[in-house]
Amino acid sequence: MVNLLIEVLGKLGRSTLLTLQRMGDANILGFSAMAMLVQPPWQGRHIVQQVYALGVGSLVIIAITGAFTGMVLALQGYYMLAKFGSESLLGSAIALSIIRELGPVLGAFMMIGRAGSSITAEIGIMRVTEQLDALQMMAVNPKARIIMPRIIATVIALPLLIALFDVVGLAAGYVIGVDLLGVNSGAFIAEMVTKVRMEDLNIGWIKTIVFGLLIGIICTWYGYRAEPTTEGVARATTQAVVLSSVSVLIFDYILTSFFL
Repeated sequence: MVNLLIEVLGKLGRSTLLTLQRMGDANILGFSAMAMLVQPPWQGRHIVQQVYALGVGSLVIIAITGAFTGMVLALQGYYMLAKFGSESLLGSAIALSIIRELGPVLGAFMMIGRAGSSITAEIGIMRVTEQLDALQMMAVNPKARIIMPRIIATVIALPLLIALFDVVGLAAGYVIGVDLLGVNSGAFIAEMVTKVRMEDLNIGWIKTIVFGLLIGIICTWYGYRAEPTTEGVARATTQAVVLSSVSVLIFDYILTSFFL
């Protein structure tokens, strides 16, 4: 019994140390790459290319997710508020739910599935085909050329995509709430304008920036450290998606608790 307990504690300790080691390595890699933003040669063209690839490529899925999120919130919110005779509060309920929580979290999930996985796979394939080694042979720093533009692009693209998510979600909620369910349009807009404060918008923006940084660092690290095999790239992509999603949920709770 004692030997079994020692073995379990030993495995737990080794797993904890390995996790801390990976977290430290990922942070060092990510922030050292971001520090090269101000160092010549400037990678502005590559940053713009990555923002376009990550942002424009995710517009459709973000718009669709935002629209149906707003519709579902309108239906569920009306069903709950109608029990208390407070249908006029539907606008504020939808707006606060989307701006503070659902917009940043669901938008980050869509970014992870659409762009984060492609970042990890792309960098992992570069590792397999020895393109990263070739860059070093040509005196080109892979951190500045490959990793930094993708991290900066996620930090820039995600807040813009979440802004689109919020607008589409609020518009869809208005259509369902006012046109389908019969909520007074004036009350819907008035409650939304009255209840939503600048603090709520700032919370949403801060979350999107933090989530974008998390996604960029985690996905680039897994791709950069992937085993140079087909199975290694597939495993790294899966791990990056899972860890990014869990990290978004954890930091969403931390940030929400901090601001509340």
